[in-house]
Amino acid sequence: MTTTPESPAVRAVREQVSALHAELVRYGLVVWTGGNVSARVPGEDLFVIKPSGVDYDELAPENMILCTLDGEVVPGSLGSERSPSSDTAAHAYVYRHLPEVGGVVHTHSTYATAWAARAEPVPCVITAMADEFGGEIPVGPFAIIGDDSIGRGVVATLAGHRSRAVLMQNHGVFTIGKDARDAVKAAVMAEDVARTVHIARQGGELAPIPQHAIDSLFDRYQNVYGQNPEGSLA
Repeated sequence: MTTTPESPAVRAVREQVSALHAELVRYGLVVWTGGNVSARVPGEDLFVIKPSGVDYDELAPENMILCTLDGEVVPGSLGSERSPSSDTAAHAYVYRHLPEVGGVVHTHSTYATAWAARAEPVPCVITAMADEFGGEIPVGPFAIIGDDSIGRGVVATLAGHRSRAVLMQNHGVFTIGKDARDAVKAAVMAEDVARTVHIARQGGELAPIPQHAIDSLFDRYQNVYGQNPEGSLA
């Protein structure tokens, strides 16, 4: 099949998205072919996402799927003969409604999904949560896979919220970021804090962090910590 020439930006995003799926495996956030990473193409109304049901070992830049912001596969593009992820409509909805978002990640990571199965937010009781999420990790509504219902739930739940992660009830975790790497980091951290807080609660009552301290920790981490702080996504 003849493929349509692609811009350097599209090629770069293909490589990034393909490589970042290995991080989901590295951090134990996915099993089999579940989960996905997508990234917006800078300067174009397009995003790249993984194909549906393909083993992680078989993922490569050329079989990533290029989609419009309506979730439609771009005809004649590399990989367009394959079906995109079943979560494509959800990712597309997020990109259409949150223009500041450059990357979206979905996982069924064990501890975070266990909180989602209880429809219970992860409370902000450790400083790492205050740093990364600025408060609790909220729960989004139950929604069926296949259309943009999940995307609607993600956007509505995170509206006005500092968290870059949402636990979709009975389903799993969606995270957003300034770019795809940032969204992957949020997915890694969401599972880490979900596990820690779960273990802590087994030992007794959780100790809350005062809101003023949460605000201070979030501001420091987002705007001071590290080599080149850029501020939060919000």
